[in-house]
Amino acid sequence: MSPAKPRSAKQAAAAYFDAIGNRDLDGMEACWKPGGFGRIHGMVELRMPKTYRPWFGNLFQAFPDFEMTVIDMVAYGDKAAVRWGATGTFTGPAKFEGLAPTGRRIAMEGLDLLTVKDGLITENYAYTNAAELARQLGAMPAAGSVAERATLAAVNARTAAKQKLNQRRNR
Repeated sequence: MSPAKPRSAKQAAAAYFDAIGNRDLDGMEACWKPGGFGRIHGMVELRMPKTYRPWFGNLFQAFPDFEMTVIDMVAYGDKAAVRWGATGTFTGPAKFEGLAPTGRRIAMEGLDLLTVKDGLITENYAYTNAAELARQLGAMPAAGSVAERATLAAVNARTAAKQKLNQRRNR
C-alpha cells in the first residue's frame, strides 16, 4: 500500500476555506502545520493553534451567522491565493477586536495568500480593508460623512499645531 499523497496547495486552501465556511475550528486546525503563522494585516497576528483557534472561535461567537465563501482561487507550486467574501451580523455574545456587539451587518472581501508544505498550511498573509470593516461595525464614521470630515479636520489641526510647536523649538 502506497503512502497517501500530500494535498496540493489548492486542495489544502479549499479544505481550509470549507472549514471556515462551516465554522469548523477542528477542520481549520487540521489544515495547518502546528506552529504555522498568519497575519490578518491591520488586525492581528496568529499562531496555530495557540491564537488561531481562540481568535476564530471569538469571531464565530461575535457573528453567529458568519458566512465566508470563496470567490476565486489560484494556486501554483506551494502557494494558493484565495479571494473571499464574508458576511455576518454582529449580534453574538462576544466582543470583536474589543468592540461590544453593535447589531450591525458586515459584508466584505479579502484575499489570503497561503503557503503549503507537505499538504499543510504553514503561512497565511490575509488582506482586507480593516477601516471599512470598522465603518460597517460603527467604530469609525462613514466615508465622506460629516463625522469623518470633522475627525480628519481635528487630526489635521493637531498635526499643524505639532508642526508649529516643533518649528518654535528648533529656532
